[in-house]
Amino acid sequence: MHRLARLLAPESIAVVGGRPAELAIQQCMALGFEGEIWPVHPTRSEQAGHATVPTVADLPGPPDAALVAVNRHETIQVVAALAAIGAGAAVCYASGFAEVGGAGIGLQADLVAAARSMPVVGPNCYGTVAATVGAALWPDQQGLQRCQRGVALVTQSGNIALNLTMQSRRMPISHVLTVGNQADVGVEECVEALVGDPSVSAIGLHVEALGDVPRFEAACRRASAADVPMVVLKTGSSTLGARIAVSHTSSLVGDATAYRALFQRLGVRQVDSIPELLDTLAVLDRLGGISGRRLVSMSCSGGEASVVADQAESMDLDLPAFDDAHAARIADTLSDLVSVSNPLDYHTFIWGDPERLRTTFTAVMDGPLDAAMLVLDFPSTGLDDSGWWPTLGAFAEASRATGVPGVVVASMAENLPPEVETAADVAGMVAVRGIGEALKALEASAWWGDRRTRPPLLEAEPFDRKDLRTLYEVEARGLLEAAGVPVPRGLVVPVVDAVVASASLTGRVVVKATGMAHKTEAGRVAVDLAGAAEVGAALAGMGLADDAPVLVEEFVDDAVVELLVSVRREPPVGWLLTLGIGGTLVELLGDTTSLLLPVDADEVLAALRGLAGWPLIEGHRGNPPADLDALVATILGIVGVVEVRPDLVELECNPVLARPVGAITVDALAIVVD
Repeated sequence: MHRLARLLAPESIAVVGGRPAELAIQQCMALGFEGEIWPVHPTRSEQAGHATVPTVADLPGPPDAALVAVNRHETIQVVAALAAIGAGAAVCYASGFAEVGGAGIGLQADLVAAARSMPVVGPNCYGTVAATVGAALWPDQQGLQRCQRGVALVTQSGNIALNLTMQSRRMPISHVLTVGNQADVGVEECVEALVGDPSVSAIGLHVEALGDVPRFEAACRRASAADVPMVVLKTGSSTLGARIAVSHTSSLVGDATAYRALFQRLGVRQVDSIPELLDTLAVLDRLGGISGRRLVSMSCSGGEASVVADQAESMDLDLPAFDDAHAARIADTLSDLVSVSNPLDYHTFIWGDPERLRTTFTAVMDGPLDAAMLVLDFPSTGLDDSGWWPTLGAFAEASRATGVPGVVVASMAENLPPEVETAADVAGMVAVRGIGEALKALEASAWWGDRRTRPPLLEAEPFDRKDLRTLYEVEARGLLEAAGVPVPRGLVVPVVDAVVASASLTGRVVVKATGMAHKTEAGRVAVDLAGAAEVGAALAGMGLADDAPVLVEEFVDDAVVELLVSVRREPPVGWLLTLGIGGTLVELLGDTTSLLLPVDADEVLAALRGLAGWPLIEGHRGNPPADLDALVATILGIVGVVEVRPDLVELECNPVLARPVGAITVDALAIVVD
């Protein structure tokens, strides 16, 4: 039995405190909790109709869960008393612990010590609700209803959790857990417990940061294996948090990028807003993972059809054209004035005719499709005898007849009355309050259906920024050469010997100052030099001392495209591989994508294909394509440095030149722990 099992389905509850504890009792009663409720108060004889006891020691037995709603100093004493009698868990409402710093940090440590092995949720949290049994350790209003199975929500914000309970979508919510300071029980442990609970059908998360990524990873793998979808809203991310000022990558990626790559890898769908969190959960809870990305959309308006087409264009969804035979079957059910296309504007010629509507919708959905969407805005008045109901009923019948999942969509949230959501739910469909919201949710459903298991993450050890040392190009080249990564042939010599050294190299040359980053911006690099005169003039323009070391190397002039390739530690998430269009415009273009290690060749190639600059790699406007095998091998070679240099924090190669034959790295820097 999981450590949180008693909290998720308690049969007995203790509430300790005054008004907040009384409110929790009232919420339990409103949810129909059938177990024991034991209030604890030193002076009152009853709370919300329940007889009190003066101390925890006077309870009739160890409660499965307890709400501790007293001040922070008393909280520690009460938690110790609960642990002593074998309580299942303590939910601590008080604030003033580690979140305020100073003495609060010590108080939080004392709280955890007082609990011994008993789970502590919080402190500084709003509470927990188990709607499956009606248990609300919750000192405020909440909007949940009893259910046997549903979506569980875990959040670090109490007010966000409160707002989530008030939502009105036709989506059963089984549990709400707020974790506050996560002094003991964190998001990771909550996910772990919920995945193993048969009453949980999907999990929604609001996360600011994770503390135990390996534990989270293991829980996500279990969720995927159990077909329990997970959706996350990540807040509080900042690229500033991960900056190491010397590298280009630091201005392009950071905490937010690392977490997005983490969730992508672990099969957790990341969203950008609270409504999107709820809509995505509602669709995934009802449909799970659909079998593909082929979608058909139907509406009685060309304007709505255009909105669908425009919004779907930027998503990983396919609105396939009907083949001739399929289009002919659809056309046979419609007026000659209707043009058959996807999205389909079926016009209003068949409006109010249930049989013709059913025939048309069935013909449309009887094809190679993974989901169907009906855009249907209902009126706000006269709903009982509305002429919109036959359209909804016909769509439901067509969905059942063809086996194609159906999604009912209003273009505006206010045009989807609760009665319509209920009817769609009863018919086995799902209703969504917005076209863009529905498309994003269907994209998530297709993504979930296409997920695959990945190898365990490569852990990234934390490091102290004060201990970092930069290896500029010459030293960084040594790391690459040791790993078998191709670099241009070159020599490091004093300025006074550079002209002679250039003559020993083949073809045109490049001259670079050493021991610095961003050489181009400083005017300390010159390329495509031919002969002693040009080399001498370039060196003179750099203004370097005669004994200053410079790198003279062979010039590569057949690049198809310049790329940025970077690997860097991003604790606590892992090692982040960033690929992008590189060179001197790397920050300006910002065309990058990131993966977490380990990676294989297929993943690297897929990531490259996802770049906006991919057409340059495959040969744009008559230019030759890059040697993809060599390029991918070079990238994997750069990644391989991580395995042999445990002191490495970051290795940035910019640019890596993708060539028609081969690939080569012409500049690099590394950051190591000194």
